[in-house]
Amino acid sequence: MSKKGEKKKVRPAQEQKKQPGLENKMMPKPVVEDSRYVGSNKLKNKIAVITGGDSGIGSAVAIAFAKEGADVAIIYLEEHDDARQTQLRVEQVNRKCFLIPGNIEDEDFCKNAIKKIIHNFEKIDVLVNNAAVQFPQDDFLNITAKQIEQTFRTNIFSFFYLTQAALPFMGNGTAIINTTSVTAYRGSKHLIDYASTKGAIVSFTRSLAQNLAEKGIRVNGVAPGPVWTPLIPSSFDKKQVAQFGSDVPLKRAAQPFEIAPSFVFLASDDSSYYTGQILHPNGGEIING
Repeated sequence: MSKKGEKKKVRPAQEQKKQPGLENKMMPKPVVEDSRYVGSNKLKNKIAVITGGDSGIGSAVAIAFAKEGADVAIIYLEEHDDARQTQLRVEQVNRKCFLIPGNIEDEDFCKNAIKKIIHNFEKIDVLVNNAAVQFPQDDFLNITAKQIEQTFRTNIFSFFYLTQAALPFMGNGTAIINTTSVTAYRGSKHLIDYASTKGAIVSFTRSLAQNLAEKGIRVNGVAPGPVWTPLIPSSFDKKQVAQFGSDVPLKRAAQPFEIAPSFVFLASDDSSYYTGQILHPNGGEIING
């Protein structure tokens, strides 16, 4: 029994030394698929591009999209085993999955990745800008210029690079979905640079939606609360990992599969009148804006 005032541990204490982390080293492993989920061809024969699609939210989105009839291209850093596991599951539901490893901080890589996708699939119907890094710092003075640059290059510069590269191959009826965070709305005292990029993603989403509306390209975002993904044990210490997610009204972190339906909705015609909007699967946190 925990002492009064002490937060209850919700999972085993654990830690990984390198971001973005590996699913196969997590205890328990994230649940990226709802076995009860049956697709209804909401994305039949669509081509979706997902960054960070090897694990966590990205993997859950890739599998859900495949169940809805989409072929997917996954851009990821270097987590090859996780990526192959996601690819295998997509192929098991009879859809194609094209893997592209590399660093989205680099503009040339982003351009070449889109070229490879077009060579394989000839078009892009849905672009999901999802990959991110975070480097917690309790002391604001410990946030270095190098850390700031890496966080912004991964979390928001890549959104510009990939979207600019993909847009010539996207037209009326296509969709862009950006992963932001609850931290964009409530802040985070130990993730100041990360939260700042997530706030930038909200503004990017709203502004790009206005810019592309005349072309019939919808731009929306998803702002999850705490989600059990490899990013958590690879960026927080053991104590923080053990308690992760226990401070929201639902008293737990989400599993990645619980976030994926928001992306399915925004990618499909069900959200045909949505653009410039953010969905908030966050466990009950009340946010403004």
